[in-house]
Amino acid sequence: MKQIRILLAAIFTLALALPASAGKVSLNQISSYLNSLTSASADFTQVNSDGSISTGKLFIKRPGRARFQYNNDKTLVLASANRVAVFDPKSNQPPEQYPLVKTPLNLILGRNIDLNRNGMVVGYTTDGPKTIVTAQDPQHPEYGNIQLIFTDGPVELRQWVITNQSGEKTTTILNNLQKGGNFATSMFSIDQALAQRR
Repeated sequence: MKQIRILLAAIFTLALALPASAGKVSLNQISSYLNSLTSASADFTQVNSDGSISTGKLFIKRPGRARFQYNNDKTLVLASANRVAVFDPKSNQPPEQYPLVKTPLNLILGRNIDLNRNGMVVGYTTDGPKTIVTAQDPQHPEYGNIQLIFTDGPVELRQWVITNQSGEKTTTILNNLQKGGNFATSMFSIDQALAQRR
């Protein structure tokens, strides 16, 4: 457990080791930045609710699509066609699937992100060079929330923490975030991934 704490401290330090920020990034700036991420890729480190750590590659194609490829095993998480599917290589069962709208991830994959929408932002603060925004679906707060961490100069998403309906937290730390990329729609197809794994 001590080794995990040391590793986590190192990850957070490397991910956020930047010069002091000039100030809080406005919600308008953050909304514009997120809307500009029509496609993006990044390496990620994920800290799960049980303390385990996973790494992998993330691809985003907005609106509504994301692909999490995990390095540790052949786990694959796809968001597409208003669904989220979790492919577990250790299971002989079909992937677990959820409506995307019922997950906090929907808040950053939407077509038009407006953090000024009434009731969407429930936390908005700074911590040194970081601007921290906590958002939820104002119509369905029971779906959980997502805490987004940004740096500025220029504005960049560095990390998020998803709290699900059960109160479990999953932290995703982004590294080498690259805006742009011509990703084939098939990369995000749940049906195609199902066919390949039969």
